[in-house]
Amino acid sequence: MNATDALGNLATMLLEGKVEVVDLSSPLGPDTPLLQLPEDFAKNTPKIEIHKISEYDSDGPFFAWNWLKLGEHSGTHFDAPHHWITGKDYVDGYTDSIPPQNYVAPVNVIDCSAEVAANPDFLLDAAGVKAWEAKHGDIKPGEWVVMRTDWDSRVGDQDAYLNADETGPHSPGPSVDCIQYILSKGAIGWGTQCIGTDAGQAGGMEPPYPAHNLLHAANKYGLASLANLSKLPPKGAILIAAPLKIVKGTGSPIRAMALVPRS
Repeated sequence: MNATDALGNLATMLLEGKVEVVDLSSPLGPDTPLLQLPEDFAKNTPKIEIHKISEYDSDGPFFAWNWLKLGEHSGTHFDAPHHWITGKDYVDGYTDSIPPQNYVAPVNVIDCSAEVAANPDFLLDAAGVKAWEAKHGDIKPGEWVVMRTDWDSRVGDQDAYLNADETGPHSPGPSVDCIQYILSKGAIGWGTQCIGTDAGQAGGMEPPYPAHNLLHAANKYGLASLANLSKLPPKGAILIAAPLKIVKGTGSPIRAMALVPRS
């Protein structure tokens, strides 16, 4: 089958409801949980604001529109390589320079929800990924790897979503060797359902924050605050994760979606 026929078949299946489009994004608004940096950092991402310009009134009798105030890394979002110091030298490391081909790829969904329910600090390691591959098949070059934790069930409560105490945030994520392994497999990026791509306690790892450190050093990408991963199969879905084309953007809120075959 040639590419034209394949796209035609996909279009037909979409129209006939044989392929489902699953929304992988959480709502973006004033109540969206945002990452809170330690006090020794000068600034944090500001709370999201939505300001009305007009809504069929004297400021615009025929139209409604708003202006927004939000950070690049707010809500369900894409991390570009320039987001982290290890990726700062890539000329194609910004949201306006990444090849758009890289925003659409097959996705591997590793279900860690049971482990996370028992331990919010659960770390997925390389052994866990290899065990998943033994059951579901190899991760192939150019594919996404995402960690299902069902953490998105907390998104309506910022305190529960950040899950922090005096020792810092407690949320699941990848170990160092997990990221090293998926990079060795040629993955295009890594995604989670938490506020960031790393575990809450990842600052104490070596190197610290391995998802950020190692992924962006390799000119790869991160996805954070994903939702509804429970609706995806372990393999067989296509992930669409396209950031806004922000000039010199280090990331962007996204409307992440997956194409999933109906059983």
